[in-house]
Amino acid sequence: MFTPELRTKAEQLCNRYPERRSALLPLLHLVQYQNGWITRDSINECAELVGMTAAEVEAVATFYTMYKHDGPMGDHLVSVCTNFACAVRGGKAVYQALQDHLQVGHEGTTDDGKITLEHAECLGNCEGAPVVTVDYMNYERLTPDQAVDLVDNLRDGVVPPPTRGMIPPGVRAISHRLAGIGPIDEQAPGQKLGLDTAKDGGVVRPEAGPDSTGLNMIDLGSAPEKEAEHA
Repeated sequence: MFTPELRTKAEQLCNRYPERRSALLPLLHLVQYQNGWITRDSINECAELVGMTAAEVEAVATFYTMYKHDGPMGDHLVSVCTNFACAVRGGKAVYQALQDHLQVGHEGTTDDGKITLEHAECLGNCEGAPVVTVDYMNYERLTPDQAVDLVDNLRDGVVPPPTRGMIPPGVRAISHRLAGIGPIDEQAPGQKLGLDTAKDGGVVRPEAGPDSTGLNMIDLGSAPEKEAEHA
């Protein structure tokens, strides 16, 4: 069930739309911000808010992979693309290395509650394959060793800058933004809306076009020499 504060925000979300049911996806993100996953009680409350049946809400919530149902997510959601482009560039080896290192399977959460791991069908960034995302922010062209270094940093509370996007603030904070109600803390690094400069704590977009030097390569201190061959 929503807290009184979030219930007010939920009502405000519903009032944005001519049809209240249009607010369902933002409401489900708001649920994940509060609970870390979609619970049965939250499905019932969302149904009541938007004038749908619980079965209809559950059908939507189980259609989209961004909504989790097996228990609260960890502090960070780590997704590994295992679709074609990433698979041929080593994505499955990256995923296997993280499974072995974290001792969790698909959508499993580590015992310390720091990391939830999942494999993803496509993360829409084939030129950066293999791609790992943290809270939906891209870390591109990672080797298995680099991916392990990345999650170890996250567990230690150190979040390396991604190749694209803002500094990952945690998956619940991202859920708050995906609900369409802005960042939890605009003053946190990289969170201010509309700003992505280094001065504001954001990650500057890589250059593009025929004269660009290409994507920035993430440096976690363990890149093998052959990585340069794939740049």
